[in-house]
Amino acid sequence: MTFEYLTDPARGPQWQGLLPGRPEAYFLRRGEGEHAKLFADLFTVLVSGAETEGQFGLIHSQSPAGDIIPTHAHADTHETFYVLEGKVRVFVADPAGDKTSRLLEPGDFGFVPAGLAHAYRVEEAAKMLGVLSGGFERFFQQMGTPADSAAPDQPPFVPDFPRMQAAAQAHGTRFLPDFEWPDA
Repeated sequence: MTFEYLTDPARGPQWQGLLPGRPEAYFLRRGEGEHAKLFADLFTVLVSGAETEGQFGLIHSQSPAGDIIPTHAHADTHETFYVLEGKVRVFVADPAGDKTSRLLEPGDFGFVPAGLAHAYRVEEAAKMLGVLSGGFERFFQQMGTPADSAAPDQPPFVPDFPRMQAAAQAHGTRFLPDFEWPDA
């Protein structure tokens, strides 16, 4: 089931045009940015590849505790996890195939280079910052749905499989459904 009513379709998301879409100085107040709901998580784009000439994007996420995010790998995207609140377990397989996980708590940081299989599970409701290769921040908007606010109590948005596939293909992501983690 999906909920497409997180924004007024006639007006588009209220945040539309908030980011300049080109390299120029701008500032956001708490709670501002381009919001998208994906499952129960709220992702907010704070700066996109358009503002950094493709160098990086910066997102903020608010996530309740929940199931493991499916294992995946990004062909060209480096991913970071900086935990502001809560607890997040990051699972990663190194190039030799050795699997490990690390529980990140407030102030902890994790880095997953492009190409490595990884997943994560929010163990305790969390807020995180993530720096991504420029353009990848749009993945969450493409797979999710726009939301007009950063309110955490919005209904979940569950994308259908074709939408997930399209977002993954557009952003060089492979889902690895048969991948198992020993401590998941």
